[in-house]
Amino acid sequence: MNDKYKLAERDYIYGRNPVTEAVESGRSIDRLYIQEHLGGAALSRIKNLAKERGIRYVLVSRQKLDSMTGGANHQGVAAAAAAHAYVSVEEILSNAEKAGRQPLVVICDGITDPHNLGSVLRTANAAGADGVIIPKNRSAALNSTVAKVSAGAVEYTPVARVSNIAGVIDKLKKSGMWIVGTDLGGTMTHYDCDLKGSIGIVIGSEGSGMSRIVREACDFLVKIPMLGEIESLNVSVAAGVLLYEAVRQRGGV
Repeated sequence: MNDKYKLAERDYIYGRNPVTEAVESGRSIDRLYIQEHLGGAALSRIKNLAKERGIRYVLVSRQKLDSMTGGANHQGVAAAAAAHAYVSVEEILSNAEKAGRQPLVVICDGITDPHNLGSVLRTANAAGADGVIIPKNRSAALNSTVAKVSAGAVEYTPVARVSNIAGVIDKLKKSGMWIVGTDLGGTMTHYDCDLKGSIGIVIGSEGSGMSRIVREACDFLVKIPMLGEIESLNVSVAAGVLLYEAVRQRGGV
């Protein structure tokens, strides 16, 4: 990597020219941070580029930028860079088709802890899932923590980042995919659900589970039997339980 793209401890590209070049090159950028009350043509250009490419930016204090970049000469701007490039949902489905199999996709509805997202990616890769879909907002992004926890899975399991999870679910359903959501109020267990075809498994957020609109978009709601005193599983564990039931039904074990 070019020295001017050197990242700070938390994956930040900083400096006006490096940030501009990163955005123009199409690099995966999670968010831009621009110093408040600071003007100039260079920063205006960065803001306009961000709007054109659908990259969110927020105005922060100089002290915040100093802290984010470890006191580097950030020139009033920093970009949180993704640890790996995102793909499109269409690319995930195309890869499955080329491999001659029914797609198995994990859809994350608002997993905000990067450790959990990294664990989901690791499990998805181990179970042979074709990809993971995450939302742009209210979600952990592909940062260095996710990459580390995934134990390298981020390099092999494609991740699509979308603006509207419910909208994507609707498109997937129209393409013939069945959407299965994990919910304590599910009417069947995961053992009773047919997971052999084209399947999207929805995993909700750590605290509140799936949003109402996503829950209503699912074809089936399944519950994982809880025989002890604890009412729910960690999101990555829940993903693993469903994925490996899908593996079993598909004849993988």
